[in-house]
Amino acid sequence: MIYILKIKGTDKIPDFVQIRDQDMTLRAYFRLDQQEAGIRKNRMQEHSKAIMDALKEMKFGKLKQLDIQL
Repeated sequence: MIYILKIKGTDKIPDFVQIRDQDMTLRAYFRLDQQEAGIRKNRMQEHSKAIMDALKEMKFGKLKQLDIQL
């Protein structure tokens, strides 16, 4: 199980994504506009479609739970 948080940036800070495990330990942190590279860098390619689909439908500042094992 993972949790995804989509964070809205400011004028100088870009939008970011946090992916946390079931213990809320940070597993990945990357820019929203570089999500493919962030997923690849954090070795989550097998779940990339589910993560990217969730990010498209999510609103900023919301936490989403996905049933994915890392």
